[in-house]
Formats: sequence, structure tokens, C-alpha cells
Amino acid sequence: EDLGGPTLAQVMDADSADAWFEAAIGQLLRLQAIAPPAGMGEFGEALLQRDAGLFEDWFMGRHLGIVLDCGEAEELQLVQRRLMDNALGQARVLVHRDFMPRNLMPVRPGPAVLDFQDCVRGPVAYDAVSLFKDAFLSWPLQRVDSWLARYHVLAAAAGVPVPALEVFLRDADWMGIQRHLKILGIFARLHYRDGKSKYLPDVPRFIAYLDEVLPRHPQLAALQRLLDARIRPALAAKAPG
Repeated sequence: EDLGGPTLAQVMDADSADAWFEAAIGQLLRLQAIAPPAGMGEFGEALLQRDAGLFEDWFMGRHLGIVLDCGEAEELQLVQRRLMDNALGQARVLVHRDFMPRNLMPVRPGPAVLDFQDCVRGPVAYDAVSLFKDAFLSWPLQRVDSWLARYHVLAAAAGVPVPALEVFLRDADWMGIQRHLKILGIFARLHYRDGKSKYLPDVPRFIAYLDEVLPRHPQLAALQRLLDARIRPALAAKAPG
């Protein structure tokens, strides 16, 4: 069905966000209530390893020209392993993988959901954090935390297999970090391989996402060190002027 335009990303603002996200959570819960069909792809080890490679090969290597020493490479691999183990340890549901305002249409009842082609069976926190930490819209961390807590209440009531709130919020943070690293790699690949450069200006948004969440998680401190010591200086050196 042709729903026309604009997308939710183009119409929502700080005043309407609570109402629209409440509706979007309702749609997400409907999606998560669908049993993944037999033969559906799995958000598993192979996909996670591919995502990790996007960040290391395309963003750090190709875009920033960073060559890690043995110690740095080992620390990054440990962080990636922890992120992967967290994702693999979560309860599994139907996951859209791009459940964000740009793929939601502001129609009633709704919002309507677009782009199902990447659906997999995967971690329960993935779509929730994708919704609130979007590639094109950023919200204050306190609001994001409150929306994630609201999702948790509604998900638990709907029978979605979410863990205790404290565990879920940790899982959402870590799942978000995994996704942010992947997206940085995708933006670089789109630029260098596909000639699509319009996404690179959004790189600072994802660095900011990492900056606001990493201090909460000492287990991922090596990524913060890499960000401060290598990535941020390399980005500054590439900045115009």
C-alpha cells in the first residue's frame, strides 16, 4: 500500500514525541508478538561478526586510516565479544532491524511500519533502542531512558520476554552501542564503495551516542579509550578547515 509521505521522522518534534512513541511502542509490541516463521534468518554469531567488521574495516580503517597496535586490537576485540555475547544472550523475538521514525508513517491507527526485508529472529532489546536512538533524530538521554522504561512496562504486560528493568536497560545500552558501531561502518562503506556521501555528516551523532552511554559501563572502557585516543583525533584531522 502506498502511504505517501511524510514519514514520522519528518513530523514529530519534542512536543509530540511522547504520543508518537507511545503509538510506535504499540506497533512494536504487535510485531514482537508474531512468532518468527520457520527458516527466518537469525541475528546470530555470523551477523554480529559481520557488523563488527564493518566498523573496524570501513570506519576505522578506510575512513580514518587507523591501524591499531596489538594491544588496541585485542582490547577492541574483547569489547566486541562482550557486545556480541550480550546480544546472543537476550531472549529472541521477531526483530525488524530498522524500527525507527524514518520507517514509520504517521497514519491512524498506526504508525504504519515500512521495510520489513531485514527481519530476523533476534535480541528483544534491538528494535526498542533503534526506535529511540535513530540515525537522523536525537533525543536527550533522560527522555530515551524514560521511553525505554515505558516500553519495558508495556512489553512485560504484553508477555514479551523482557528481563528485569535494570538488566533490560543495560541490554538496550549495549545493543545500542553494537548498532552504533555497525552504522558508522555502513556510513563509511556507503561513501567509499557506493558513492553515497550524504550519511557521513551524521557521524558525530553516533559518536555522541557512544559518549553519553559508555561512561555507564566500565566493562566497555576500552572502547572509550579508543574513542578518545584514536578515533576523535582522526575525525578532527579530517574535519574541513
